[in-house]
Amino acid sequence: MFKTVSPEEAGISSRYVLQFLKALERRGLVMHSVLMMRGDDIFAEAYWKPFHRDFCHRMYSQTKSFVGIAVGLLIEDGKISLSDCIADHFPEKTDGRILPPYLEELTVRDLLTMETAGETPRWFTHADPDRVHLYFAENSADHPGGMLWKYDSPGSQLLSVLVEKLSGMPLMEFLRERLFSHMGSFRNAEILKTKTEDSFGDSALLCTTRDMASFGRLLMNGGVWQGKRLMGEDFIRKATSPKVYNDRIGFASAFTQGYGYLIWGTREGGFAFNGMGCQLTVCLPEKNFLFTCTADNQGFDSAKNLIESALFEIIVDHLHPHPLKANPKAALSCRRFAASLQLMHLRGKSFSEEQNRIQGKTFVCRENPMGIRRFSFVFREDQTGEFHYENAQGEKCLLFGMGKNVFSKFPQDGYPTLHAGLPNTEGYRYDCAVSGIWGEESKLLLKLQIIDRYLGNALFTFSFRGNTAVIAMEKKAEDFLKEYHGTAVAEML
Repeated sequence: MFKTVSPEEAGISSRYVLQFLKALERRGLVMHSVLMMRGDDIFAEAYWKPFHRDFCHRMYSQTKSFVGIAVGLLIEDGKISLSDCIADHFPEKTDGRILPPYLEELTVRDLLTMETAGETPRWFTHADPDRVHLYFAENSADHPGGMLWKYDSPGSQLLSVLVEKLSGMPLMEFLRERLFSHMGSFRNAEILKTKTEDSFGDSALLCTTRDMASFGRLLMNGGVWQGKRLMGEDFIRKATSPKVYNDRIGFASAFTQGYGYLIWGTREGGFAFNGMGCQLTVCLPEKNFLFTCTADNQGFDSAKNLIESALFEIIVDHLHPHPLKANPKAALSCRRFAASLQLMHLRGKSFSEEQNRIQGKTFVCRENPMGIRRFSFVFREDQTGEFHYENAQGEKCLLFGMGKNVFSKFPQDGYPTLHAGLPNTEGYRYDCAVSGIWGEESKLLLKLQIIDRYLGNALFTFSFRGNTAVIAMEKKAEDFLKEYHGTAVAEML
């Protein structure tokens, strides 16, 4: 689908690409992939093992931008207009009630630009499983639409369901029929479902990094793919141009450069797709440059700004309009470094005398939010270990490495798979990576990373003093790992 060239052929020194990758590592960012293009040519591509080119990664809110383009296709088909009131398309979801005026007047355009009328409750744990019904039944509707930008994920889901209703097919099938089948991309992509079988259109696209690059290139080309027009240019230009002012903090930030139709503005007149955890695609048409990455930096609040600033300062500011002289030595160094990248793990002391004291000892916990009743540790000479514990589901064992990742299945059962918000009953367990260090002589830290259809991370801290242990668990995940968040006190038997 794409040709791979050296950075120099794309108009940038390999030294800057290497510097950028090293900057991501130095800043402590948890990256999974990076890809950069000039025109239709890839000049940099890296994966942090075990991630790889064919891995279908959760893209979180980058999914919204696909919904925005799907809405544009319906507009081109004459099935909807920007001025349509969204409530008019869902009379079956309003229970015959008279809606608040601000909600009744809310338009498709208001939803696309996230200038909606209010907020709705968090849907994962709400008694109402139907997100569209919930939007109309419990929206605060406290101000007119079209006047104030405020991030509204449920509003994007409303548009996703509208696409499925008017097209008569699931969101991915609609996009595949109209766009992706002509592009040769998104062959293995999928979108997870909500509790009511709607596509989880505001957060749950799974696709490869190259798939994301192809979508960005399509929009940069104004809807043309390899000489064939797949979509009209007019809507794409409107969608990728800032329509509303979206700065709600008053500080310089990577993504307060305006907002289009479920697409973000960027510096230098570009546009971006932006997902939780640093799923990012940045397109700069004037420089014919595209960047996309996957990661899991949930909980690392400054991560997106760190990536964006490094991207512009190290890469974008050094792009030349013409190819540079070949530099095989620098290009080889860059490729070797990219090939050596491994998933982030904790770094520090991998041994403490304390582990000999607690080796195999059982700690009994007082009542705690995690429901952990007892736990023990096994430490091995190869710097791997086992965290044994009992919770509400029974006996569990979590494998970890000291100063390195150990990859296995996370032992908790019942987390969602195809349907977000619904427990699975198939016995499926998430892939995970766990690393550990001794932060202090008597303080053990374990870093958990979930690397599956759902992404999440947690830090478990175990502090020991005499026969007493204190556990602090803090998780960052969309709607799971709830059993691994809180504090407990335990005593050694």
